[in-house]
Amino acid sequence: MLDFQARARMPFAVFLSCMALGACVSPAAARAPVAAVPKVGATNGELRVAELGTCTLESGETIAPCRIGYRTFGKLDATKSNAVLFSTWFTGTTAKLAAGVPDKLVDTKRFYLILVDALGNGVSSSPSNSTTQARLRFPKFTIRDMVATQERLLNEVLHIERLHTVMGMSMGGMQALEWAVSRPDAAAHVVSIVGTPQLTAQDLLLWNAEMHALESDVAYAHGEYQGRPKLRAVQDIHNMMLMTPAHRAENISRSAFPAWLEQVEADTSFDWNDWHRQLEAMLAHDVAARWGGNLEEAARQVKAKLLFVVAEHDQMVNPRPSKVFAKAANARLEVLTGPCGHLAPGCEQPALARYVHSFMEE
Repeated sequence: MLDFQARARMPFAVFLSCMALGACVSPAAARAPVAAVPKVGATNGELRVAELGTCTLESGETIAPCRIGYRTFGKLDATKSNAVLFSTWFTGTTAKLAAGVPDKLVDTKRFYLILVDALGNGVSSSPSNSTTQARLRFPKFTIRDMVATQERLLNEVLHIERLHTVMGMSMGGMQALEWAVSRPDAAAHVVSIVGTPQLTAQDLLLWNAEMHALESDVAYAHGEYQGRPKLRAVQDIHNMMLMTPAHRAENISRSAFPAWLEQVEADTSFDWNDWHRQLEAMLAHDVAARWGGNLEEAARQVKAKLLFVVAEHDQMVNPRPSKVFAKAANARLEVLTGPCGHLAPGCEQPALARYVHSFMEE
């Protein structure tokens, strides 16, 4: 595992790549000792956990007790107008975001950055850490449920009513777009980086394939596995889609492939039931569901300034719905055109940072 100094020195592309493989931050680091709830303005980035009591989900089911992990960087200004919320991607934690977001994508000398652990990531309430609803007894939740817990964190714990920006990558971008549609007055700016407002058939095929590989693996044992078994097919499918075939062929030689595959398939850093529930949340994601799937109608709900950063050759999250939504919402659209696929934000980090910084100044 890489220590903090090593992570700070690594190129952003390497950072994002190892985040995808879950190899930059150990599970122990992600579950570091939890600090007490701070006074607003704390800058140390320590993991803190907000106790929300009971969270009622879209389904009517409840999570109890309901806890949300978060970290803050920078200082909230006197008017509370400089808060930026950045949520985690699929299988991501704020420990991972802390290595690549503060002062790389968000200037913490100007903004009060709040990194939030999404439901089901093993830090916030999840199948893996619930004492009352363990494993698949933990209720299904949605992207909108994630957003609802984040809104409660802001209002009840941090006492922030409006955000300067809400943003995220991949599943974090899905959450940002849900904020834009379902809470149109909550943020002045919304940034989706390789996220999507709605899954395409290709996306649904990918995430269903992962789900089927997970559920059919004997080692998964219908969610009642012991320890952290290796589920090779799940990791194979997931990692196959992270980058383009051309990028993989260029960067991983035939001779290096066996060692690379062994590392990929040995990754058990993320709990499989957490994986299952977050997969279900993405499979159900559609910000336009209330309008019959019509993205143009959903775009009419948006009041915030909106930035989409998509990867033209993304095989994990298809960029087409974002382009449609951006046009309908008269939003800013930036396209990363390199061969890295879903990892383009890391490969093309200087361009990404330029897009985000300039947009946040608008």
